[in-house]
Amino acid sequence: MLSRRRKVRIDTERMLLRLPAHSDFRDWSGLRAQSAAFLAPWEPTWAEDHLGRRAFTHRVYWAARAELQGTALPLFLIRREDDALLGAITLDNIRRGPAQSGTLGYWVGEPYARRGYMREAIRAVVHHGFTQLDLSRIEAACLPENMASRGVLEKSGFKYEGVAQSYLQINGRWRNHVLYSNLRGDRRGRTDVG
Repeated sequence: MLSRRRKVRIDTERMLLRLPAHSDFRDWSGLRAQSAAFLAPWEPTWAEDHLGRRAFTHRVYWAARAELQGTALPLFLIRREDDALLGAITLDNIRRGPAQSGTLGYWVGEPYARRGYMREAIRAVVHHGFTQLDLSRIEAACLPENMASRGVLEKSGFKYEGVAQSYLQINGRWRNHVLYSNLRGDRRGRTDVG
């Protein structure tokens, strides 16, 4: 079982970033349902049971396993003033050895968009990735027309690298994505981290 589970907690000015818990189901499913039309153009097509309790339970177990194994850091954005769930951010596909890198993905609920929460979360997760996980490079990708996502990445220190052809299936179609990266300033991330 996951008895060695660590309590990952990243504090920002306005939020607590933490692993999802079973008790988050109603808040998560409610926010995702409320924001469905807002999120659909930017995400893979949702499975029929996407908002169901069973799918969420699998998500919680996956998050705990991935964090414990060091392959991903899936976090919920919780606003400190009222414990509202705002969205999620995941540092995924963590690669060790010569790469020392990971891939950032994120979403924010429509009521909380364009309020600086995601920029605050991205900066905190990137800092954690570089200082606590000893990564050297963090990548992110988004649709070329997603100007909000491109803007938040650029304001968070990411640099444009190019276009990946047919990178992901979004809303049922293979789509090109623009690629961004953020590099650790000293580029000295260890290559022997297991």
